[in-house]
Amino acid sequence: MSKIKRIVVKIGSALITNGGKGLDHAAINDWADQMAHLRLAGIDVVLVSSGSVAEGINRLGLQQRPQSIHELQASAAIGQMGLVQAYEVCFQKHGIHSAQVLLTHEDLANRKRYLNARSTLRTLIDYGTVPVVNENDTVATEEIRFGDNDTLGALVANLVEADLLIILTDQKGLFDSNPAENEQARLIEKADADDEQLLQFAEPTAGALGRGGMQTKVIAAQKASRSGASTVIAYGREPDVIKRIVKGESIGTFLKATKGHMAARKQWLAGHMRCAGELLLDDGAVKVLQKSGASLLPIGVKRVKGDFKRGEVVACVSPAGKIVARGLINYNADESRRIIGKPSQQILELLGYIDDEELIHRDNLILLNR
Repeated sequence: MSKIKRIVVKIGSALITNGGKGLDHAAINDWADQMAHLRLAGIDVVLVSSGSVAEGINRLGLQQRPQSIHELQASAAIGQMGLVQAYEVCFQKHGIHSAQVLLTHEDLANRKRYLNARSTLRTLIDYGTVPVVNENDTVATEEIRFGDNDTLGALVANLVEADLLIILTDQKGLFDSNPAENEQARLIEKADADDEQLLQFAEPTAGALGRGGMQTKVIAAQKASRSGASTVIAYGREPDVIKRIVKGESIGTFLKATKGHMAARKQWLAGHMRCAGELLLDDGAVKVLQKSGASLLPIGVKRVKGDFKRGEVVACVSPAGKIVARGLINYNADESRRIIGKPSQQILELLGYIDDEELIHRDNLILLNR
């Protein structure tokens, strides 16, 4: 495993609530200590934590998980208070701030919200915090919910361009058959995340508290692989499990991403064949993009064509009319027209606010026909 700079840790409901008995504060403290150790050592950590619904169920004294959406939403709202408080107390002991981030599928499917969420998480990371991400169960409906926090963990790994997604569960990893039914079941220690055979080994069933089974974890690993993040599925109560995984110790199942960060991300951008607008660049901007792979700044743009929104894909066109790049725009068409040709330092003065110094960040830009 190459040097790890940024990780996403996902902790499941059964694990964090000790099988539904309420939040396991001793375990939460242990995981938080490990994540704080990594954060203080310079490794970026984002936590995706289940447990709000399960904690709400426990606080309400319900005997089983509710079936109706509004009861689940109410349980999540009640349980989220205890969940966030537990993490905040643990991280504060190390002088580290935590931050609550609630997301729905719509937030990441919509390009504008995607960029907003990405910018916020990156800023929180830059501040040295540990963002605690959960699905926004209090407003989610059946149509927009992620379905399980394994998927959410993978999407967050995509969002922050993590090196590694660690999925902590109450199982020791992925086996080639169900170990509860087959004593000869073999732990799959390492495989390619995109190996189609893995889904044949994974059980689809979920527990009473959570919505995901091993199958959702394999699918999550495949999703994380799209942006170059490898995945480890491991038993969460293994001593120092997070620290040991980051050090490279073989624990659980390691599912390797087949592509690097930029290769996977550029491939995703390249798939957007329809552009919402165009930016006409000057010769200097074209040369900078093609030779140094830099971000596109407002000063290098001469004209804006089209009526696009923040987060939509636009084409970057040379003075000769050739499309040289494509990327996700950080400002809408009207805002872009007001700041093109100007230094980035003037964006605040021209618009009254500043989202980004670049029109298109280099991570959201792909060069064409080089």
